[in-house]
Amino acid sequence: MEEDSETSSNVTSQDIRGTPTTTFSEDEENLIDRMFSLVGDRWNLIAGRIPGKSAEDIKKYWTAKSISSSTKK
Repeated sequence: MEEDSETSSNVTSQDIRGTPTTTFSEDEENLIDRMFSLVGDRWNLIAGRIPGKSAEDIKKYWTAKSISSSTKK
């Protein structure tokens, strides 16, 4: 069982470092920014406002964006 959780963590880390497979329009990106400011990391709630995007898509986008902005400093 311990190996499964370790493997799962590795997969998640690789997904975060990789490029997002889902693209977002500028309007969608702005909406995600505004919604995050209002509701925090409630990805299901944010995804409910963007047709065709899952909570996981939104979370991966936000994580990639956060990593990208932290490396620019």
